[in-house]
Amino acid sequence: MLVIGLTGGIATGKSTASREFQAQGVPVIDADKIARQVLEPGETSYTLVVKNFGSTVLDSSQRIDRAKLAAQIFKDGEKRQLLNSCTHPYIRRKILLELLSLYVRGHAICVLDVPLLFESGLDRVCARTLVVSCEGGQQIARLCQRDALSEEAAKARVAAQMPMAEKERRATRVLDNYGSQEVLCEQVRDVVQKWRPGMLRTWAALAAPVGAAAGLVFVRSPWGLGALCTCSLWMLSSLL
Repeated sequence: MLVIGLTGGIATGKSTASREFQAQGVPVIDADKIARQVLEPGETSYTLVVKNFGSTVLDSSQRIDRAKLAAQIFKDGEKRQLLNSCTHPYIRRKILLELLSLYVRGHAICVLDVPLLFESGLDRVCARTLVVSCEGGQQIARLCQRDALSEEAAKARVAAQMPMAEKERRATRVLDNYGSQEVLCEQVRDVVQKWRPGMLRTWAALAAPVGAAAGLVFVRSPWGLGALCTCSLWMLSSLL
């Protein structure tokens, strides 16, 4: 299964690209959605966040108020790292479980939608990465309009992220969102057309774990060792 990492800067159009991937039948794992899930009451991350940041980050229903939490960490690098340590391990675990679920169901391709793809290190589980980019002035204007922020506040939020130039440098491909949404969606469709693996490779990759397991059972025989080596190579190639 080809795992594509999708990221971008705040308000550059990543969500539009993500929706277009879904419209093209490509399953998308949304890290933001998972991040909200791990902060639900009863989750380990919820307990750790309340323990480290106090009850002031809770709303009247005792749920974590993400806006209050963001206000605490926005200009404090140490608190941001503390929050990451409370949440990232549990987010990664859920992401890997979802990837495994898609793989065993025979999906040829999937998208991992992560705002902090490179910062979190999740690009390491992706064979290829996409960065949605736009011009700096467009980004500030869109952010001001979307979140009702002042220009100064919007610039501060953008400055708190990894520079777009660095994200673009790390990406396999950059999706330019300088124009209309349709132009961005056309680029997404082009990626799907060019990157989607063929059915033969997909089914071979899906069958590889079964062959590898059989090889482990009979590993002492030449047949079993050969099956183990061959299927292990198929599993590695399915990520490329």
